[in-house]
Amino acid sequence: MAGHSKFKNIMHRKGRADAARSKLFSKLSREITVAAKAGMPDPNMNPRLRLAVNNAKAESLPKDVIDRAIKKSQMGDAANYDEIRYEGVGPGGVGIVVEVLTDNRNRAAANVRSIFGKMGGNMGATGSVAFNFDRAGEIRYPSKAGTEDAVMDAAIEAGADDVESDMGDGVYEFGEGHTIYTAFEALNEVAAALEKTLGPANSTKIIWRPKSLVPVAGEQAAALMRLIDGLDEEDDVQAVYANFDISDEDMATLAG
Repeated sequence: MAGHSKFKNIMHRKGRADAARSKLFSKLSREITVAAKAGMPDPNMNPRLRLAVNNAKAESLPKDVIDRAIKKSQMGDAANYDEIRYEGVGPGGVGIVVEVLTDNRNRAAANVRSIFGKMGGNMGATGSVAFNFDRAGEIRYPSKAGTEDAVMDAAIEAGADDVESDMGDGVYEFGEGHTIYTAFEALNEVAAALEKTLGPANSTKIIWRPKSLVPVAGEQAAALMRLIDGLDEEDDVQAVYANFDISDEDMATLAG
């Protein structure tokens, strides 16, 4: 999910992190299978698969699960997954982009539309919201990778576009650390350059980055988080992006 609350936009999920683990593993495995099926089953020969495997390892997906996901892509009866983008508006006029990987387009569309409708949002046509976002590369490092200045210097040298740092307590979780943004077509090149300076990243991916943020507070913020959580929990949904701005105070209240 992409939004803003001093770059700690998923802290409200901390209490249920363990419960969501198996769902996260399922999504990571699905991305590996799709990436392997779309190209070579060798991460060294398939940039998308390499990113998927690296991101899975960063989330501690077991090696045997990664290997099974790759092998599954080469089986004759492997499911065909469609990549679909849905767009809509949530409480407070916040734009939401939903990325889906599904083996049943009708089911996915019906479920996503139902979640929007039941939780105070409206699903729109393709292109109705995406113009408020940039397609960008995102590379995340833990706080311990370096000081803000050191990471900024490394990012500039690597050809990145922007850096956001939240040093926290030195442990990478729930938004803390360094996030480096690149043009999406330069992601692999910038990531490789950064690895030489900062070491392996925690995650490297293509995202929808908001061009501007919509402030929401109080009950609107609570309703928006319920909608985003509902979308994120849908099995076919891989990622949810939203251009919200919620204060730390409201986010702390939502965290309970």
